[in-house]
Amino acid sequence: MKIKKSYFVVAGVAALIAVCGIVSHIQRNQNAAPVAKKGGRGGSVVSVKTMTTEITTLHGYVTTNGEVESQNSVSVFPDMAGKVMSTSVLLGSSVKKGDIIAYVDPSAPGTSYRSSPVYAPISGSIISTPLKNGTKVTTSNAIAIIGDISNLQITANVPERYVSVLKNGLKANVSVEAYPDVVFPATVSRVSPVVDATSRTKQIILHFDRHDDRINAGMFAKVVLYTEDYSGSVVMPVDSLVQNGDDYFAYVAKDDDTVSKRKVELGKKVDAMVQIVDGVKAGEKVVIQGQTTLADGSKILDLSNPKKSEKNEKAEKAEKSEKSEKSGKNGEGHGQR
Repeated sequence: MKIKKSYFVVAGVAALIAVCGIVSHIQRNQNAAPVAKKGGRGGSVVSVKTMTTEITTLHGYVTTNGEVESQNSVSVFPDMAGKVMSTSVLLGSSVKKGDIIAYVDPSAPGTSYRSSPVYAPISGSIISTPLKNGTKVTTSNAIAIIGDISNLQITANVPERYVSVLKNGLKANVSVEAYPDVVFPATVSRVSPVVDATSRTKQIILHFDRHDDRINAGMFAKVVLYTEDYSGSVVMPVDSLVQNGDDYFAYVAKDDDTVSKRKVELGKKVDAMVQIVDGVKAGEKVVIQGQTTLADGSKILDLSNPKKSEKNEKAEKAEKSEKSEKSGKNGEGHGQR
């Protein structure tokens, strides 16, 4: 009988110890659990980068290819058929209008005629290699080509879908392969009145805004033609927006280091930037990095503001240290029990 009583006493003490252990474990977890901060996801702080919005003009543009050529070039033909006797010019030679550039002998076998001079119809430079002496020519064979290389132009073709915005006076940036890092400004001077039925493009002529000896006729040109300006709205990076179905949202940073989720209406898009027609005002800070993990009211750490970020980090470390000390004290109390 005494043995049975001792057994029940031991079992009761063991059960009491187990219950105390469970209660102590629960209390430790409660003390260690993070305190949820208002507006955050489980009290977490999300590191983000922001930008201050401002009204900015976006420049719409079209890219195309073109060729640099002389504004004025003329092929020189002889007045009579015959054989080229001599040429007085070379490739690149400068000539004036009326200069003799070659002589053609129109004599046939058994006959003798006075040599026929070939005159330069315009002033400029020889931009094609003249025919060699002894070459037989007719009145449809060009002896040489003269071009005015001091005044160059770019001929380019623009796809049909952009025809509605083409007009004289549009500005462009031109680059050539010889100087890839140099931009040569140019202006549209003429627009073809028709669309080419084969290529479905319209031809435009651009003149360089200033003379530059680095540009040569015959060069391949890359043309960035600015077509329209979109102004009157704030802009922000397209990648900083969050899409939900057909709706787009932006996260606006508030003074209390939280964010407000705003539905926005988009305007024109150029490259990586887009107009915000409604939803965000000029001067407001919007999140441009880290927005995918945010929710309305989330707590943020703005890495775009180094001073504020450093201050927040110190505050967070102090808060964690305080929690750790409290957790340690609570743990000691439970151990004494």
